[in-house]
Amino acid sequence: MAASNDKGDRRERELVNELDEAGFAVMRAPASGSATERELPDVLAGDGEDFYAIEAKSSAGDPIYLDGEEVEALLFFSRNFGARPRIGVRFDREAWYFFHPADLYTTDGGNYRVKRETAIADGVDFAELVGHSEKVRLDEVGEDDGPDAATLDVLAAFERGDLSREEAAKMLE
Repeated sequence: MAASNDKGDRRERELVNELDEAGFAVMRAPASGSATERELPDVLAGDGEDFYAIEAKSSAGDPIYLDGEEVEALLFFSRNFGARPRIGVRFDREAWYFFHPADLYTTDGGNYRVKRETAIADGVDFAELVGHSEKVRLDEVGEDDGPDAATLDVLAAFERGDLSREEAAKMLE
């Protein structure tokens, strides 16, 4: 068990370092049960605008399970602290992915589960978490994005000088 715990600690430190490099003030909570009876999230991070309480989990490849009480404690802490609760998951040879607890699969026993495929498909990646990008999924990109043909025709006519600004505006209303 110690080896996997060491790996989990290493992953948490890695996450702390990445958040620090992204400009967040960040700290790891003390090891479970050592400093306090209260359940604390693994990582607290904030950049003056966004504040996160993160429960960090890693796995070699198996699904990651979270105890229902662990998630409830994260939600309780986050609400009282004023942070956004996030579950951070990292599978071997993959990046970190983040979820709001409400977006996780709930088992019949009231626990939570994240599969590798779910993390990659639906999770928020690190760059999006820290505000450096926004993930767009293929199913969100449609054929009809952008102005329709009629709008483009009006704009082209305006550019050619065939329509005045007022005429074009009226046609686009």
